Amino acid sequence: MRREVYLDNNATTPVAPEVVEAMASYWQDRFGNPSSLHRKGVEAERAVRESRATIARLLGVKENEVIFTSGGTEGDNLAIKGVARALRRRGIHIITTKIEHPAVLESCRDLEAEGFRVTYLDVDADGLVTPEAVEAALTPGTILVSIMHVNNELGTILPISEIAERVKRRNPEIVVHSDGVQAIGKTPVDLRGVDLYTISGHKIHAPKGTGALIVREGVRLVPLFSGGGQERGLRSGTENVAGIVALARALELACENLEERLAYFRTLRERFLDGVRRIDRARINSPERSVPTTVNVSFPGIPAEVLLHALEEEGIFASTGAACASRKRRRSHVLEAMRLPPEVIDSSLRFSFSRYTTVEDIEWAVHALQHAVERLAIEASRATLTFTRR
Repeated sequence: MRREVYLDNNATTPVAPEVVEAMASYWQDRFGNPSSLHRKGVEAERAVRESRATIARLLGVKENEVIFTSGGTEGDNLAIKGVARALRRRGIHIITTKIEHPAVLESCRDLEAEGFRVTYLDVDADGLVTPEAVEAALTPGTILVSIMHVNNELGTILPISEIAERVKRRNPEIVVHSDGVQAIGKTPVDLRGVDLYTISGHKIHAPKGTGALIVREGVRLVPLFSGGGQERGLRSGTENVAGIVALARALELACENLEERLAYFRTLRERFLDGVRRIDRARINSPERSVPTTVNVSFPGIPAEVLLHALEEEGIFASTGAACASRKRRRSHVLEAMRLPPEVIDSSLRFSFSRYTTVEDIEWAVHALQHAVERLAIEASRATLTFTRR
């Protein structure tokens, strides 16, 4: 059977066997509604309560600050729209960056249609925004700052703790939100000063449709849904008990032996980069200050989609960028924000690793990448020559 190497883990991950084992009984045997008063309900409610306690302990927050959601997009929408609508009388100004996930950017655009004013901060050549730049954008009417922790296309680690500290020093009432979907299990998480933090299960080997929003005590939100008032009234709807159990177990796996795992990821990254650097025309777009699980690289002159499918023929699965935008055939807004030339943007691929990626996978992927780039470069050269002669 042909070898397959999955290097698109920023898009989604396979569910871990330990997670499947933890959640399995909640599909058929322990299927109760946590709101029910009978034994089945109490059993389900206990599972939700214990999962909430696990997540709170691992992230260093209080149990009542964990609100379960369906994933990253819902968490970002609830955080941004919820705060804006709750604090409208205090101000209408929001600050974010140009490299956020569409769940953040589109939420902000929705709010602009409601009369809010949004500042989209520029980033530097590494995809970074500085705490000083955020502070300089603050106004007396600023109510929310939303800046991602780790960029999904580049892996850039943004200084969210320092940003939160600056913002709170200027005005403790400004709410700080961070999308941490790509940070969990890939870099240490310090939520000091952060009021709202979004996580998603399927990025860390839990099923799709699972996630949580950390909501600090005292932060006011207008909920997105009306209903039975579950999750402190912030997220109505019967809890996805199996998914919640899965999320807690996946987070445990992501956080255990983190330093050891990060060292392993760094080994994978260096092996991969060593191979990429030997390829003519390769340009590495991910900065030094990035998580070791993500590498964005361009091969100018070779269209990204063509290279992507050439790799797929060799059993290598990568990505042309964020999975949410890849089918829309738009240029990466992240690489555009870095002011990269069009030929660099149009030839960029993202490779992302997981706990199941092996050194042999990396070596196989590099070999396939070298071969594909060499072959496609020759074909492109011949096509150019033929066109010139005509």
